[in-house]
This record gives sequence, C-alpha cells and structure tokens, in this order.
Amino acid sequence: MLVLSRGKGESIVINDDITIVVVEICGKKVRLGVEAPKEVPVHRREVFDAIHRDEPEEPKNEVPKE
Repeated sequence: MLVLSRGKGESIVINDDITIVVVEICGKKVRLGVEAPKEVPVHRREVFDAIHRDEPEEPKNEVPKE
C-alpha cells in the first residue's frame, strides 16, 4: 500500500483521470473529493462490500484433476 501525506486543498492523481482532493480536515475526519470519469464506480468501502455481498457468486472454472 502506498501511503501519502496531503494537506487541505492538496491532491493526488491516479492513472491520469482520477483525482482525489483533501477538501477538509476536522478533528479525526478527513473529507475527500473524488473526480473520476462517470464510468468509474466510486464507493465508500462499506457500500462496496454491501454491493458485492449481495451479488450472486460466479461459478469457478476449475480444471478437473486427472
């Protein structure tokens, strides 16, 4: 995991088309702004986990043992 330090108003860029900006720092909370193309889904971790928990599991392509 890459760990970066940023202050209010500073940003990081991912893959030329995603920008994460530190909007506000208030105590132990940091507000982030995310600029990304519409086709790139952006979710908080708990929302992402809930979405994937509710998806039906895809069958695994297992190679039969001989």
